[in-house]
Amino acid sequence: MTAELPAGAVRGAAVRERLPLWLQARCGVEPRAVGAVAVVLVAAVGFAAQQYWSARPRAVTAPAVVAPGPVPAAAAAAAPVGGAARIVVDVSGKVRDPGVRRLPAGSRVEDALAAAGGVRPGADTTGLNRARVLVDGEQVLVGAPAPPQGGGAGPGAGPLSLGSATVDQLDGLPGVGPVLAQHIVDFRTARGGFRSVEDLRQVNGIGERRFADLRSLVRP
Repeated sequence: MTAELPAGAVRGAAVRERLPLWLQARCGVEPRAVGAVAVVLVAAVGFAAQQYWSARPRAVTAPAVVAPGPVPAAAAAAAPVGGAARIVVDVSGKVRDPGVRRLPAGSRVEDALAAAGGVRPGADTTGLNRARVLVDGEQVLVGAPAPPQGGGAGPGAGPLSLGSATVDQLDGLPGVGPVLAQHIVDFRTARGGFRSVEDLRQVNGIGERRFADLRSLVRP
């Protein structure tokens, strides 16, 4: 009757049979040697599997792109619009709503009248050049009476506006005839108005003496 081998011996023999012949010859038939080789082989296979698993290609998730949000309404409202310059003019006389008006640079007398509500019915605008370009700080006077002819701008009439006076009104100033009055109007049209009384020096025909006589009788 054949004796049964222990389970460990049977497994060792099975493993030994799977080994190459040169390895069986080198290790002999010792079960312990066969078991040690099997353990080494199992460890090598496990290490190789771990390396393969670590080196496998992996999907990479791209970072989310954050789109810029809308500009807050308060910040947009605070931003300057084009940086357009403005001028300040005083619209007085026979207009519906007289007072100081702030207008874009390059505005004309017609724009100032519109900003003041328009001219009152019956107001005389004969000597008012509606197409004239306004200058900062000037006054647009609607329906003002003309100064007395030949007597200059008397104390009760106040300074005459170089920006709105007609040829006839300028002709009434002392030392100013119709030719020089026309020169003043032509200068005003070419330059877009008088920024100051000092600009009167640049008009052809006005010297220092005549300017001294007119200085207190006119305004821009």
